[in-house]
Amino acid sequence: MGTITPRNKKDGSVSYTAQIRIRRKGEIVYQESETFARKAVATAWMKKREAELAMPGALDRMNRKSVTIKEVIKHYKRDYGAVRPLGRTKRDTLNAIAETWLGALLDVELTSQKLVEYAQWRLSKEGGAVLPQTVNNDLQHLGAVVSVAKAAWDYDIDPQELVAARKVMRRLGLIRKSAERSRRPSLDELALLFTHYSDMVKRTRSEIPMLKLIPFAIYSTRRQDEICRIRWADFDKDHKRVLVRDMKNPGQTAGNDVWCSLPDEAVAIIETMPKDDERIFPYNGKSVSASFTRVTSFLAIEDLHFHDLRHEGVSRLFEMEWDIPRVASVSGHRDWNSLRRYTHLQGRGDKYAAWPWIKSIIGDQADT
Repeated sequence: MGTITPRNKKDGSVSYTAQIRIRRKGEIVYQESETFARKAVATAWMKKREAELAMPGALDRMNRKSVTIKEVIKHYKRDYGAVRPLGRTKRDTLNAIAETWLGALLDVELTSQKLVEYAQWRLSKEGGAVLPQTVNNDLQHLGAVVSVAKAAWDYDIDPQELVAARKVMRRLGLIRKSAERSRRPSLDELALLFTHYSDMVKRTRSEIPMLKLIPFAIYSTRRQDEICRIRWADFDKDHKRVLVRDMKNPGQTAGNDVWCSLPDEAVAIIETMPKDDERIFPYNGKSVSASFTRVTSFLAIEDLHFHDLRHEGVSRLFEMEWDIPRVASVSGHRDWNSLRRYTHLQGRGDKYAAWPWIKSIIGDQADT
């Protein structure tokens, strides 16, 4: 199957070219060659390659045309995304990776060394000077692609390369888990927000009723996008619950519809909303977040995100001495261990019990 041909060089020395040719039905279906300074080395290489090529499926792999990581990501988004639509963060992250130099690599070139190099590049100025937490997020989303690329589509990608790379990155400090936030708004900060939004309503017609969305986020513990997806048909007033569609979940988001209990205050806020749309809060989640960020910045309220209202709401329930199953029935957590991050308690009892703003927001509903 292989031959070794000596070749005389201009300096008088001899090199040895080992050539392998594989024929099927008289036709050459595969060939390769390498040149060595010693015949013994050429012979050893040829025997080793012949043994490798004799393995089942080896020729098919060698003859298969390599594809770029960008193409693999595209395949993943098309096939996997058709079954479970990708979340916005995951989709945007994969799109960004596909446009980097890593996306231009061939599938066979995705080694642990290249992945470590990518992490170092992302931390550099040229790669965006991101935090190790961001690099970790990049690799988590890329890992979802790598884990199925070989088994599902026979791309020449070894998922163990990413496993090995992550071990090295952790030791070098190139990746790190995101720090858990413990930020909660104070009643004084909320008073500033509500006073500002109340003045805005008096001056101009506000399209987004932040005076209702903010307290609803606290009392219901819902995320902004979840709030803006709730339909009137999803609201079960009799049982004080709501169907949260596509609830965020590490394993599955699309189709992860969960019934969540609603505290009385959240029910009362819903009852104040007009029924002129199929959604209870027919607004864009990004616009809600943008308004909140803009106003907190204007009021010099530091480091407060709309998502922190969920943290506030869950912590409030624990401060009211609700047990874990009851809190989880509101928050929608399936893993009770994950609720431990909401134990940044600031006392006992309901600090909103005498909150003047909720009375003005829900009006007569407060007495129902």
